[in-house]
Amino acid sequence: MDLTNLGDLVVRKSYGGDVTFRIEKIERNVAIIKGIDFRLLADAPLTDLVKVDPDSPSERARRANIQATKSLEWLHRERVEQAQRNQTVLNQEWLPQDNVETEPSYFEVPGKVLHLDGDERYLQKSLELYEKLRVPAEGYFVNESAMAGALQRLLPSVRPDIVVVTGHDGVLKNRPNSNLYNLSSYKNSRHFVEAIGAARQYERNFDTLTIVAGACQSHFEALLQAGANFASSPGRVLIHALDPVYIAAKASFTSIRDTIHITDVLNNTISGTQGVGGIETRGSYRIGLPKPKDLSTLKVVPSM
Repeated sequence: MDLTNLGDLVVRKSYGGDVTFRIEKIERNVAIIKGIDFRLLADAPLTDLVKVDPDSPSERARRANIQATKSLEWLHRERVEQAQRNQTVLNQEWLPQDNVETEPSYFEVPGKVLHLDGDERYLQKSLELYEKLRVPAEGYFVNESAMAGALQRLLPSVRPDIVVVTGHDGVLKNRPNSNLYNLSSYKNSRHFVEAIGAARQYERNFDTLTIVAGACQSHFEALLQAGANFASSPGRVLIHALDPVYIAAKASFTSIRDTIHITDVLNNTISGTQGVGGIETRGSYRIGLPKPKDLSTLKVVPSM
């Protein structure tokens, strides 16, 4: 089957066809391929590739899609329960006043996300999911090596509560150092460490700025040591393209009065605890009173 077209969906015979890729570039007889569901960038000889039907995902992709749906349902369920808790607490504390509604109506201020992604296609998917989850977010396509400098420019103007730095990474096949504790064994972990360092120079408080960092097979321990709250990948496994988004969304809608339940968020990511890990972190979500009124219907007597 002809595999010379850019955009073809393929799997690698040598890896058992477990991950579906899109051909991004062809150089002589080697293709640069990018994972559809997993944050994996690789190269492979054309002879190792088999074209696949987009409507027939691999077993691994099918399981990931099922877990992605469960993760989304979990976040929605959390939101409903949170709204019910907020209203119950306010009803208990509210003191009725003359000419004021008996049930208080509040407004929400979820944490704002600044998302830097080394993959433009994954960035677009991430921004679509933020919007679906009602998480305020700004996203930028930035090469991993340029993320530290980008954060130095963006953080003072965007002023986020949560920073996500992700893209592509991986343990190098022909690495100069076989020690997995060495940053030189990874494609982009060093760049993520530098980006985290730049963010921590801007804000050192782990509860004021939550950092989610890493990609497939990233140096988990180094990212945490650099100052990340959540990072990949404890088991040096592939992580799903949207795992950083789920963690950021959970941080965005967890109350500033509460810490993010680590077991909840990690158990409900697509990659699980082999793919992501983290430390106790306070949420970024706030409520406010009273809910702003519709000014087009408000009758006001001018005072000036």
